[in-house]
Amino acid sequence: MLSSGMSRVLSITILINLYIFAAECKFETLAHLKPQATDDTQARAVGDLLQRLIGARANEFIVVVNRSLGLANGDLDTYELRSARNEMISVTGNTGVAAATGIYNYLKYFCNCHVSWSGDQLRVPSPLPSITGVLKITTPNRFRYYQNVCTQSYSMVWWDWERWEREIDWMALNGINLPLAFSGQEAIWQEVYLSLGLNQSDIDSFFTGPAFLAWGRMSNLHGWGGPLPQSWHLKQLYLQYKILDRMRSLGMIPVLPAFAGQVPEAISRIYPKANVTKLDPWSHFNCTYSCAYLLDPKDPLFQRIGTLFLTQLIRQFGTDHVYNTDTFNEMTPVSSEPAYLSSVSEAVFSSMTSADTQAVWLMQGWLFVHQSAFWRPPQIKALLGGVPLGRMIVLDLFAESHPMYSSTQSFYGQPFIWCMLHNFGGNSGLFGTVESINRGPFEALSFPNSTMVGTGLTPEGIEQNPVVYELMSELAWRREPVNLQKWVSLYSARRYGSRDENVAAAWSLLFRSIYNCTIPFYKNHNHSPLVHRPSLRMNTDVWYNRSDLFEAWRLMYTAAKPLMSVETFKHDLVDVTREALQLVVSEYYLEIRKAFQKHLLSELLTAGGVLVYDLLPELDRLLSSESRFLLGVWLEQARSLALDEREASLYEMNARNQITLWGPEGNILDYASKEWGGLIGDYYSQRWSLFVTTLVKCVDRGSPFKQDAFNRDVFKVEKGFVYNQRRYPSKPTGDTYEIATRVFLKYYRPIMKKLNKAACHS
Repeated sequence: MLSSGMSRVLSITILINLYIFAAECKFETLAHLKPQATDDTQARAVGDLLQRLIGARANEFIVVVNRSLGLANGDLDTYELRSARNEMISVTGNTGVAAATGIYNYLKYFCNCHVSWSGDQLRVPSPLPSITGVLKITTPNRFRYYQNVCTQSYSMVWWDWERWEREIDWMALNGINLPLAFSGQEAIWQEVYLSLGLNQSDIDSFFTGPAFLAWGRMSNLHGWGGPLPQSWHLKQLYLQYKILDRMRSLGMIPVLPAFAGQVPEAISRIYPKANVTKLDPWSHFNCTYSCAYLLDPKDPLFQRIGTLFLTQLIRQFGTDHVYNTDTFNEMTPVSSEPAYLSSVSEAVFSSMTSADTQAVWLMQGWLFVHQSAFWRPPQIKALLGGVPLGRMIVLDLFAESHPMYSSTQSFYGQPFIWCMLHNFGGNSGLFGTVESINRGPFEALSFPNSTMVGTGLTPEGIEQNPVVYELMSELAWRREPVNLQKWVSLYSARRYGSRDENVAAAWSLLFRSIYNCTIPFYKNHNHSPLVHRPSLRMNTDVWYNRSDLFEAWRLMYTAAKPLMSVETFKHDLVDVTREALQLVVSEYYLEIRKAFQKHLLSELLTAGGVLVYDLLPELDRLLSSESRFLLGVWLEQARSLALDEREASLYEMNARNQITLWGPEGNILDYASKEWGGLIGDYYSQRWSLFVTTLVKCVDRGSPFKQDAFNRDVFKVEKGFVYNQRRYPSKPTGDTYEIATRVFLKYYRPIMKKLNKAACHS
């Protein structure tokens, strides 16, 4: 007899197989969404990727793309791996992406190798390990989507082609076949608006600066951080040509932008009869940089602009027939009447099909989560119903914490993609919901009358927590959940090329604690006091047992010395130590607050002194010793895109403002916080120094702490950082192991003693 657990897994697998068959029959409207490149072109592209990845060892692989391989499986991506003559490995995929995924699966599970944002471990065995028989894998997910609209600004804004090439390789290896491709669109919009009669000044006041383009595109902002130099348009156009060419050569289906109705204010001057509505301000901005102007979908100008833009876009870039645009992103529509909402989506889709009769609208479903009080079932149904069934794909954007498919009857029949959002603002910090993502996609697939057509990665920012993205990418090719503890044990072994028991134990602890948040609807903003403007009401709560993180820190440090030459381990030692010190900062904050509230000047001076003069400087030194934790890299990337010093200063201001004030007045203060060397020392540490100094003066004088007055004072510090133009190293400085040792010996025992004492009293 089968155990109850085995029976449940078997039932889920049967349901998933039935779903796949039903989905193949149901969404013929998506059947035309296929790679356009020839099989030979895709095979060559995968071969070139392998060459970039492992050099001459690529010659030991035979890569074939044969689209007929997927026909027996409903055209779902499939790969086959087998041993070939002369100790070679043969991989065949029905697409380039499928073949690349097969290669990475082989490198991971046969060669114990690893590729990530934070470094690679590519000690490929020689000869290549053999494969018994044929390993054939078919994904149950037609699409594997990648990117959030915000990712373009929080992570990719300053990228050159070399960095984009690396990312597209990563996409292919991890099975992504439906990536967002938004670069260069402002150049097209500029052409469109000039042809409609607007002048350059009108357009310059409309576009945001580079670091804020995502929110300009979503109708949240205009003008802030601008104007965009003409050189920006040219460079982004050049990048977009290369990005699209590479994506398509690998068999991906790039998603291009479309028109949602937002127009420059000046449109009313040129077309005074146009029905334009001024929306309310977004977030904490006022109408200086917010309050979008929305063109009524029934106005003939709506169709004219939307069709003109898409026609120009297709002429420049070609098309794969999938377009993304988001109506009402974090903005309240002018009416909740279903007829109005349906007319909006109908008009948006009509402007797409006027330029491309095969258009499919891909929409982020974030609006339904963010403004749930407005988006009730009648409103959601109306918005989705304005588009013919099967011609829209909805991204269930935050499905690991707040899935919408289950409360909308699978988005009322429209196809959807189950997405893991995971990260907000590109914040630093270890975080995951591994139980949820291990279970969620399979539950969605087996949901009654499910319209799920894929999985997606939709973080606002990337280059953090690579373990979570590798797990989620791998789950897209599985038909049942994995054993998480077994999976992470294999992950740690291949990430470092080592089976060190302490490292394995550390990762086991991390996966049971900090990477397994189970709080419903939890949003992964870094809530640590370290990266927020100091006050007496700061949140120090965490979702896990602190002792588990400190024990993982101890285990990683214990294993460190022989592994310091492994770039992935060095990165993770810094990352885990950073996370531990973040908790130590919270403990010192609590001591500072308690001493102030009890008017204990000596204790306040002691705790404040340790925080400001030792702990934060040590953290800054630690981060400065690792190349992927440097403020200088972010700023240097921004300045490198400029043609002259004027542009360089503009780009640098954008880069600094986004990760700190996020707006002219701290409008979304610290939303995109980062824990980087240079930023800790010259921004966060300066705020904490002012806070401690202010509290000491208050205790000394017997006066109350006034948050408003402090906010005014600290704003000067924050704004000063944005404009100080100080140069920061873009290369690491200091010995990581030496710094990590000093920090561990200094802080580990005291913090554990404190935690144990607290546990005894609880």
